[in-house]
Amino acid sequence: MTPPHVPLSFTTGDVQAASTVLQATATQLQARGRTLWPPDRLTPQHLQRHYPPGGWHVAWTGAAATREPVGCFCLLTSDPPFWPDDPPGEALYLHKLAVHPSAQGQGLAHTLLREAARVTALAGRPWLKLDTDAARPALHHLYDSFGFERCGQREVFGLTVTLYRLPVRAAGSGLP
Repeated sequence: MTPPHVPLSFTTGDVQAASTVLQATATQLQARGRTLWPPDRLTPQHLQRHYPPGGWHVAWTGAAATREPVGCFCLLTSDPPFWPDDPPGEALYLHKLAVHPSAQGQGLAHTLLREAARVTALAGRPWLKLDTDAARPALHHLYDSFGFERCGQREVFGLTVTLYRLPVRAAGSGLP
């Protein structure tokens, strides 16, 4: 388990590392009877087909020679299926937030959300937005506790999702 005081570093574009985190997380959830994502849809090849490689952000712990990926998320510049009415440049859209099972229970999800908000601010976007399954109370608690605002629900691809947004400040003015 990763101690909470261990510093993290972030990289972008490492689809293989993101896949490692996502598959470990999905497999653990599936074993608990709480399937979130089918593990076969989390291979590097599948992720590359559906998400831009540069959108992946991976959190690492450890020294360069021994570092391990402990969390990830993907940021998109648009998300028409979930946010069809958003004008260009309004937000970055968070997908596939995951914490590796070996690092869970230490507040890393909030660290990942802070990093996503930081990247959003640096991109000059006023909002960080996301959607999550309406039937996932633990995820709702995570986003509510971080300060996201609920902005409604939508039916997308046969799934009812809750939409969330977080206002972010411009780069250099601090974060929420």
